[in-house]
Amino acid sequence: MKLLVIGSGGREHAIAWKLAQSPRVQKVYVAPGNAGTALEPNIENLPITDFAELISFVENENIAFTVVGPEAPLAAGVVDCFRVRGLKIFGPTRKAAQLESSKDFAKQFMVKNNIPTAHYQTFTDAAAARAYVDEMGAPIVIKADGLAAGKGVVVAMTLTEAHAAIGNMLPGDDGGKSRVVIEEFLQGEEASFIVMCDGQSALPLATSQDHKRLLDGDAGPNTGGMGAYSPAPVVTPEIHARVMREVIQPVLTGMALDGLPFTGFLYAGLMISPEGDIKVLEFNCRMGDPETQPIMMRLKTDLVDLMEAALDYKLSEASTDWDRRVALGIVMAAAGYPDAPRKGDVINGLPAATAEGHVFHAGTTERDGKVVTNGGRVLCVTALGDTVKQAQRAAYALCDQIQFDGAQFRRDIGHRAVRR
Repeated sequence: MKLLVIGSGGREHAIAWKLAQSPRVQKVYVAPGNAGTALEPNIENLPITDFAELISFVENENIAFTVVGPEAPLAAGVVDCFRVRGLKIFGPTRKAAQLESSKDFAKQFMVKNNIPTAHYQTFTDAAAARAYVDEMGAPIVIKADGLAAGKGVVVAMTLTEAHAAIGNMLPGDDGGKSRVVIEEFLQGEEASFIVMCDGQSALPLATSQDHKRLLDGDAGPNTGGMGAYSPAPVVTPEIHARVMREVIQPVLTGMALDGLPFTGFLYAGLMISPEGDIKVLEFNCRMGDPETQPIMMRLKTDLVDLMEAALDYKLSEASTDWDRRVALGIVMAAAGYPDAPRKGDVINGLPAATAEGHVFHAGTTERDGKVVTNGGRVLCVTALGDTVKQAQRAAYALCDQIQFDGAQFRRDIGHRAVRR
């Protein structure tokens, strides 16, 4: 069979790589893909992003099913477009994807369905937002309402930072179209909890934890994610069962009751307090990046089988098998990331893939036969090990082989698990 993955990042590289390992797959197309997907066996890049052109390709090439990687096409309704033509596609509809595309929608939904989350208020007026922040005090969390590629959140430790964030997110010259959600600051340890959904049932994937801040010791600005590892020891078997019961099932039930049955990947970003309380920080309607890369490294089950179960509404009959080892991925980012990433730097020393280590590409492209940087997060260097420490050592050994001007990456990915 032939398959299509929509997207160009590290998440899409990892999903396509895993799908291509199935003995039933002849070819996986990635639209538009990157320099890394172009080099993989049985994977071919497809330089198309227009929905109508993608649909024509799928129909002409007899593609068995399509998987959507990033959030932007989901929010733009790619699933709706494919389904109208009777084509199989894994992802939520545009309205269901509001769980990610609108922070305000997600918060209202959580409150209505008794899903534990931080106290919040939504504002379109900057003066009202500033008054609320002054009343509540810092630290406090300011979130842009729409899609922001993982970067629309400011954890303001001072009132000055909070007011600056409000000024950036509510410019005041867009006729009140912008909205911000202002939330209480939560203490604890974050974890990423990702499941596959078919509208009725959910199949949990391996747990993971990512590192959002740019610099070692969780310092510096928030990014789309500087590294991740799986499994996340903070998600104990008891917490896992509670998340399925108190978060995931209420989402499926609530969305179905609202006439928006949720299909696709559902990502719950969790804050787990030292006492073991769970609160949802955010929902994403796709797999996380960079969490996907370590998760796919550990998945032993044929991903095609899982996708088909989800598309046939039979996820309740499916199960997963995981490598018992730890997988850890380190993001190598471009010079100037996250504010103004530089493009066009030549990447040298890319190591060959092995069963224990794989370099997943994100912001890369090919130019004159060379791989060059083409975005903020350039690579996710991922390795397996018997312990977090061993996976960490193996991944950093691969990072040290790779060179490009201005490369930046953290040296402490996985530090919380190592401390445990």
